[in-house]
Amino acid sequence: MVRDLSTEFCGIRLKNPVVPASGTFGFGLELADLFDLNVLGGISLKGTTLEPRIGNPTPRIAECSSGLLNSVGLQNPGIQVLTEQKVPALRMRYSGCIIANISGFSVDEYRECCRAADTCDGIDIIELNISCPNVHGGGMAFGTDAKAAAEVTAATRAVTHKPLVVKLSPNVNDIVSIALACQDAGADGLCLVNTLLGMRIDIKTRKPILANRTGGISGPAIFPLALRMVNQVAKACSVPVMGCGGVCRAEDVIEMMMAGARAVQIGSENLRNPFACKEIVETLTGVMEELGIERLSDIIGCV
Repeated sequence: MVRDLSTEFCGIRLKNPVVPASGTFGFGLELADLFDLNVLGGISLKGTTLEPRIGNPTPRIAECSSGLLNSVGLQNPGIQVLTEQKVPALRMRYSGCIIANISGFSVDEYRECCRAADTCDGIDIIELNISCPNVHGGGMAFGTDAKAAAEVTAATRAVTHKPLVVKLSPNVNDIVSIALACQDAGADGLCLVNTLLGMRIDIKTRKPILANRTGGISGPAIFPLALRMVNQVAKACSVPVMGCGGVCRAEDVIEMMMAGARAVQIGSENLRNPFACKEIVETLTGVMEELGIERLSDIIGCV
């Protein structure tokens, strides 16, 4: 029996639900010579701001149990390089769904970035990152307050015709209220979750390991929390949800979809194993067969 791995997200058909998460797969081109990127359902590109950024000082990566802490700080070449160089080059190698991850430090910056992304033919979806915990004065500042989240969603919705997906922060007490605020402000979809704020200390030097003191926790340790939030938001909202957070195996993808996700992002596992997404796609069919699943779309939100 042929198993159907396809799914639909924001009106776009994906050949499978597997999407490398922003910040863990570069701009796609970095791995294009290692395997055929067209095995992937989509690619979420490295987070991009209006102007180029060098990111936070080093060290900005720290290991922790079942995951890692990162405080990269949105290092990127800026929106002009993304739209004029990175996306066109990737489109020559990849025919699937390209997701531009957009961040900013003010509503105006988000708006201008999204306006530029909207004019780029190679971009299929705009992912509004209002959940990055590693920059000051932006990112998560918008994602932890429903009113602020709605304001930036509405402002960017007004300047783009492309599907607009808002990436939510888990560093909140009530993620459902923020999800609903974004939906009401015009979001076509939601992605959750981004990293949780954490810290490590070098007990020999008695100083924080990260130069920025704190960073975002990702990896298997956060999977149960992410799964719970995906399930809550998928049940409360009418727009589609893309699940993210600690996904490492094909079984995790199945679990996320049962919780309500229509597509699933794989994050820090790509840093441990650059072939992770390819391997997950290759093993999905076997897991579906074991579980008696004919079509992945049949299990979305079954829990």
